[in-house]
Amino acid sequence: MAIGLGTLVVAPASPAAAAVNCHAQPAPSVNLRGCDLVGVDFAGRDLSHARLFKADLSNADLTGANLTDANVEGALLHTASLSNVDMSGADLRSAVLTDANLSGAILVRSHLQRASLAGAVLSGASFTKADLVDSALAGATGTMAGFDDAKLQGSDLSGARLTDSYFEGSNLSGVTLTAADLSGTSFFKAKLVGANLTDADLADAILVHTDLGGADLSGVTWTGASCPDGSIAGPLGC
Repeated sequence: MAIGLGTLVVAPASPAAAAVNCHAQPAPSVNLRGCDLVGVDFAGRDLSHARLFKADLSNADLTGANLTDANVEGALLHTASLSNVDMSGADLRSAVLTDANLSGAILVRSHLQRASLAGAVLSGASFTKADLVDSALAGATGTMAGFDDAKLQGSDLSGARLTDSYFEGSNLSGVTLTAADLSGTSFFKAKLVGANLTDADLADAILVHTDLGGADLSGVTWTGASCPDGSIAGPLGC
């Protein structure tokens, strides 16, 4: 209920706003919403369910930290160390993870719509069943990254180098993969409808039961790739 002070009406602060303490120690459900946390060392700390909405964690060390189900929407994580971090179920919509190190990170069922992971290192990271619709992964690098059953519609992976990775059962409809190195990658039962694969490297890739309807395959490198019908691609493709 509002409190009257003459002609001035003052509403009590919301519990969420009142609980913000940018000097609070990292802990489960801690509220660091909008805080300046540039370069902080949160390595190995438990930040599950933490509120980090629009916080600035640029160059922070979150190696091995627990951020399961955390709210990291709109946060800045540019060049952050996120290797082996657990962000399962975390809300990372519109978060900026450019040039971050996500090697071995777990982002199962995480929400990354419109997030930017341009230039990020993704070796061994797991995005299984994650939502990456309209996200930016241009220039991302790594081997054996897992995107099984993930949603990537409309995302930009141009120039990405994600060799020997997994997109099995994932939806990559309308994705931009121009000049991407996806050699040895499995797209088993994936959807690449309307995708732009111009000049992409699909050498030794697995495309069995993959839907390539309407995809732009100009200049694709097909050497040793398995086609949607199970045959091996010829010099001109599947």
